[in-house]
Amino acid sequence: MAASAVPRWKTAITNALADHEKAIVVQLASIDPTTPVPHVRSLIFREFISPRSKPSLPLFLTTTDIRTPKISQIISNPHVEVAWWIEGTQEQFRISGIASAIPAPTNSLYKHFLHNVEHAVPNSAVATLKDEHFDWEAKRKESFENMSAHMKASWCRPTPGSPLEGGEEEAKKWPIRLEEPSEDGDEEAKKNWDTALGNFALLIVDPTDVDYVELGVIPNRRTRFWRTSDGSWDSEATVP
Repeated sequence: MAASAVPRWKTAITNALADHEKAIVVQLASIDPTTPVPHVRSLIFREFISPRSKPSLPLFLTTTDIRTPKISQIISNPHVEVAWWIEGTQEQFRISGIASAIPAPTNSLYKHFLHNVEHAVPNSAVATLKDEHFDWEAKRKESFENMSAHMKASWCRPTPGSPLEGGEEEAKKWPIRLEEPSEDGDEEAKKNWDTALGNFALLIVDPTDVDYVELGVIPNRRTRFWRTSDGSWDSEATVP
């Protein structure tokens, strides 16, 4: 496959979502380095970001809270896998790759993202976007602003997974909706906005290997794709 060609697995996802736009819940698995035990959770696929010069390198984008346990897991071992089942087309995609969390530049963990960018594999999506001077902070803010007011408020809560101090009565005090405050808005609204934006992070996966299964056709098909050193994709048919 030519280095400039969009990989067939990405085209298949795009086509599936065109008819099944709500099929955007995926599972992402990472490894806890202290055990090591795999951990999996559901996330919402947000979009693919592809370098202008190399559309063959789609970068998987989702969002998260920078305080969640998966962040330390990914920093310790960035190798992850996304499992994506699209019921409407009977297709499964298992996307293996290198993950990076992108918090606010003021967050102490931002240095890990900078390290990942500087040491990205040549001809990977992250390396190519670096060469194109992609503005990650602008993308982070854009993604946050595109969230619903209800979702924005979720980043104002205490650390996800921590003990619920005060029980449900305390939880009732958490903001339910979060609108961008005006310049003359009240201080509480500004504080909540800054807190939520500060906890909000992008999570990207730079794909290196994709297992694509098609169960909506007879006979069933299965294809393995892998990224080559020049940024293109090779593939082979495998047994479903």
